[in-house]
Amino acid sequence: MRGDPRSHGLWEGSAPPAPETGSLAGDVAADVAIVGGGYTGLSAALHLAEGGASVALLEAVEVGFGGSGRNVGLVNAGLWIMPDAVPELLGPVHGERLLRELGDAPGLVFDTVERHGIACEAVRAGTLHCAVGASGLAEVTERARQWRARGAPVALLDAGAAAGAVGTSAYAGALLDRRAGTVQPLAYARGLAGAALRAGARLFTGSPVTAAEDEGAVWRLRTAAGSVAAPRVIVATDAYGAGHGPAGSPWPGVRAEQVHLPYFNLATAPLSSNLARSILPGREGVWDTREVLSSFRFDAAGRLVFGSVGALRGTGRTVHRAWARRALARLFPQLAGVGFQHEWYGAIGMTADAVPRFHRLARGVVGFSGYNGRGIAPGTAFGRCLARLCLGEIGEADLPLPVTDLAPVRFRAAKEVWYEAGAQVVHAVGARG
Repeated sequence: MRGDPRSHGLWEGSAPPAPETGSLAGDVAADVAIVGGGYTGLSAALHLAEGGASVALLEAVEVGFGGSGRNVGLVNAGLWIMPDAVPELLGPVHGERLLRELGDAPGLVFDTVERHGIACEAVRAGTLHCAVGASGLAEVTERARQWRARGAPVALLDAGAAAGAVGTSAYAGALLDRRAGTVQPLAYARGLAGAALRAGARLFTGSPVTAAEDEGAVWRLRTAAGSVAAPRVIVATDAYGAGHGPAGSPWPGVRAEQVHLPYFNLATAPLSSNLARSILPGREGVWDTREVLSSFRFDAAGRLVFGSVGALRGTGRTVHRAWARRALARLFPQLAGVGFQHEWYGAIGMTADAVPRFHRLARGVVGFSGYNGRGIAPGTAFGRCLARLCLGEIGEADLPLPVTDLAPVRFRAAKEVWYEAGAQVVHAVGARG
């Protein structure tokens, strides 16, 4: 997008075209204004329109421009942290409520895809959280125990079963989560946009919000060529609310409370049928327990998408590409010599405790943020929650997260430099020998 092949890579090349939209010109009114055209904003727009509300969504660049169009496409349940840690952080009511919401969220994604006929290569085959070494096995074993205690359909695979499921003996075991799966992430975002438009929502792209003015009865969101007046506003910008689009956000605190963790993906050409059958025969998506983790999955054409922490810029391009070739060949020796045809990267917004936030940013202005690399399912579910809140179907006390104040991260810029540089150091020496 915007002439940068490393922004969305394979996903831009293989997604169906985005629905036709244009920039805002003139002044319009709506029941709810939404800022941000990612999963949260689009899900909110769809559910609001289906609930009978008039909706105007303002996206600074294009639908799916931020993390929604760049991620690996794993539709995971839950959070990065262990299930038992969630009620410890949020209390038993919100903690268990959030776990239920996010445990059911992949189902909402796949039901939405089916209900609206979204062409996004959806595969509900589960995900495999693969254990690296004894410590990794202990982690997935405990994670499985905690999810099973809540009735989740997860299975713990020993080393032999994991080798059969993944196609490599590199892992000490794996946690299979049958709730989960994969999608083509940009195609899913574009499909949500099309569904929202058909339901009656108005979507304006190339329309960054330059100011938000409280006029008493309504908020007026101004763009370069128009404005939206609405009594309720949903801020769905998350990690891309400032610093990535052509303009900053009227709510910069949403970005300031998140540390950007860079993440890249590389994709092979479509593999031969023999090679493709030897890896992930069940077509699950994979992520591992390393601190600097790796992830991989197939797309519908048989390309293997392989990613990890890091940014494909400066020296990072050479370091991460070389590591990826070594790491892939170590996992799957049959792929030695197979190159990559696509590459792209983006930023994950990380909160201090790896838990999302719900904010009341001003009178009538609300939003969820801080997805910590779990945007597809939570974004879809939280968008529906925000729609129900604005429709009056639920109150703030019924949401899966409590209201919290914005809290800027200390030394954020330094931490972001450290993450990017640290990933290069790890990958410079990793997967050798």
